[in-house]
Amino acid sequence: MKDHSGFQFAFRGHPMTDRPRPQISSRKRPQQARSSDLVSAILEAAIQVLAREGAARFTTTRVAERAGVSVGSIYQYFPNKAAILFRLQSDEWQQTSKMLGDTLRDASCSPLERVRRLVHAFVKSECDEAAMRVALSDAAPLYRDAPEARAVRAASDGTLAAFMREALPDVAPAKRRLAGDLLKTTLSAVGKEFSESPRTAREIAKYSDAMADMFCAYLSSLAASAPTPAPPRARPR
Repeated sequence: MKDHSGFQFAFRGHPMTDRPRPQISSRKRPQQARSSDLVSAILEAAIQVLAREGAARFTTTRVAERAGVSVGSIYQYFPNKAAILFRLQSDEWQQTSKMLGDTLRDASCSPLERVRRLVHAFVKSECDEAAMRVALSDAAPLYRDAPEARAVRAASDGTLAAFMREALPDVAPAKRRLAGDLLKTTLSAVGKEFSESPRTAREIAKYSDAMADMFCAYLSSLAASAPTPAPPRARPR
């Protein structure tokens, strides 16, 4: 699965509330290969149960049955089903964030070319993992208010902000922030909507090209309208 610590398009925010927050941190981290294998088996089983049963019927009992382990073995590492689901979502965020972050930091091509590559990579990723992404979205109420979720979401801004400063160095900071927010929000919402129906590779490429054209035109217009910095004054001799 994907996006998603430095650049979290895939985390779609929800309003915070005062409801009791679930514990979603893992109880302990596996220290030995055998323990790591057990956690991997639990997570793989969780993916299969979530894909087949959906968030509403997702339980630790079903995960244990699928993994061939006891429920007690799961509770050694995950205090509840919300912790398992958050781990799946967190892994997805980290993978996609790395992919998108690497794209935006690639200094071998221009900022606009990076935007184009980002759009293509993100839309394809959304389509490839649409079913699991929908299931995780359905499960979001189980962990969306937890401090860990807020921390992950807060960590997503740095890469995008740095890219916007590079792409639009002469644009006012407020406009840069607005541009970054529009890019992130639009790509996330439109990518989700587009990926909810089966798509061919040609449809994905065509749609990605059109959306990339839109973003590049917007950023280019912002850059063109920015005031030209005044040349430095010559020092009197």
